[in-house]
Amino acid sequence: MLGITLKETQVYREIKEAGERSLILCQLPRWVGELPQEVRQRVETLSLEQLENLGVALLDFQGMDDLQAWLEALEK
Repeated sequence: MLGITLKETQVYREIKEAGERSLILCQLPRWVGELPQEVRQRVETLSLEQLENLGVALLDFQGMDDLQAWLEALEK
């Protein structure tokens, strides 16, 4: 009708980002153990692209050190 698709809407992007963040926050403790509050807060601030990259990267994590190294690499 207006020439835009559902995937192009802000609402769609926000819902997708919230879902991705929720999924990552559920998966991370299973891979690396309980998340310290500061690490959880850092993950909550990631962009959708960063969350998607983290979702792939966490499959190789062996523990919290790997997650913290991954987060630190984002800041460089």
